Amino acid sequence: MPFLKEIILQPNKKIYFASDFHLGAPNHEKSLLREKKICQWLDEIKHDAQVIFLVGDLFDFWFEHRLTVPKGYMRFFGKLAELVDSGIELVVFTGNHDMWMKDYFMQNFGAPTYRESQEYLINGKRFLIGHGDGLGPGDYAYKVLKKIFENKICRWLFGNILHPDLSLKLGYTWASHSWQKHDKEKDVYVFESTDKEILFQYCLEEEKSTHRDFYIFGHRHYKFDLEVNLNSRYINLGDWIYFYSYACFDGEKMELMDYKKD
Repeated sequence: MPFLKEIILQPNKKIYFASDFHLGAPNHEKSLLREKKICQWLDEIKHDAQVIFLVGDLFDFWFEHRLTVPKGYMRFFGKLAELVDSGIELVVFTGNHDMWMKDYFMQNFGAPTYRESQEYLINGKRFLIGHGDGLGPGDYAYKVLKKIFENKICRWLFGNILHPDLSLKLGYTWASHSWQKHDKEKDVYVFESTDKEILFQYCLEEEKSTHRDFYIFGHRHYKFDLEVNLNSRYINLGDWIYFYSYACFDGEKMELMDYKKD
C-alpha cells in the first residue's frame, strides 16, 4: 500500500470529494449542462476548500496522445485553473473510463494523478481514497479487461497506430455502451444488501489488517455512508448523473451531500 500522505487543515477550511462526472456523455448538449452545474458547485465551495479530491471517471472517455487530448471541457478546465491559482490543492484519481490519463492534470493544474488508491492522514483521521474499480471479490470479467486496458503495449498501440480521430471515436463508442446503465430505474441505482456490495466487502476485509477511519470511493454510482465498524465508515460518492453528490470533511465531521441548485 502507498505511503501515508498527511494533510493538516487550516482554520475554517474543508476537504471536498466528488467523482463520476462522466463529462462528454451521453451527448454534447447534456454534458454541457452537467459541466456548467459542476463549475457552479466548484465556484460555491472555493471560499472554504483547501483540497479537492476528484475521484475518477471525470470524463466518459479520455486518452492523452503525445500532443493531443480530447477537445472540449473548457469551462471545467478554466474553473480548475482558477481554483488552483487561488491556492486550492487539487488531487485527481483516474477511473475505469479515464484510466488513460498521463500528466495533463499535473502539467496544467499541478494536480497529482493516481490510478491506485492512496492513503492519507487528514487531521489525524486515516483515509483510503480511490475510484474503486476492480477492488473486492468477484467481478472477474472486468478485472481481466482492466489488465488489458492498462497494459503498456496495448496503450502504445492504441495511441500510436491509430489516428487520434479514430482512436477517440472508438473510445467514445465503447464508453457509450455503459451509459444506459446510469438510468435511475436500472439496477445500478438499486441497493440490495451490504453482502452484495463489492466495495463494502473490500472495506471489511481491509479493516481486518489496517484500520482506516474513512474509505472514500466512487465508481458505484450510488451514495453510501455505511458503518464498517464503530470507528470506520465507507463513503461512496454517488455521481453527477443523477445524484449530483459529494462529500465534505471539516476536520472532524464527514458529510455526504447533494448539490441540487439550478
